[in-house]
Amino acid sequence: MTIVTHLNPPELHTSPAFSQGTLVPAGRTLYVGGQNGTAGDGSLAEGTAAQTALALQNVLSVLAAADAGVEHVAKLTIHLAAEADVSAVFAAAAESWGMHPTAITVLRVVGFARPGALVEIDAVAAIPAETA
Repeated sequence: MTIVTHLNPPELHTSPAFSQGTLVPAGRTLYVGGQNGTAGDGSLAEGTAAQTALALQNVLSVLAAADAGVEHVAKLTIHLAAEADVSAVFAAAAESWGMHPTAITVLRVVGFARPGALVEIDAVAAIPAETA
């Protein structure tokens, strides 16, 4: 059961990639901490696209641990290093995330605590009562 309602007021620009807002009823909320493109062994993927895909896979792993999925995500924040290729990020995200137009914020940052990291992604998800 999806409990996230996507809001796209007609007076605002619309995008197939994201929603202008998401409405979530009160209930259990999962906050997924910032995920880099880091594998389980601690190694960092090479390049912007690979790091984005792995960071999103890490977000999906945290969602799965809460019996939730991409359809429950109300908000993503994508932090990009100044040198990260934005088009590679969006292409990798579309492939990994699919057509789930969650609300997003994309920011350029000076750098990350993890040397070599180009992308960090965090999420907020609303978990239905049936899986809570």
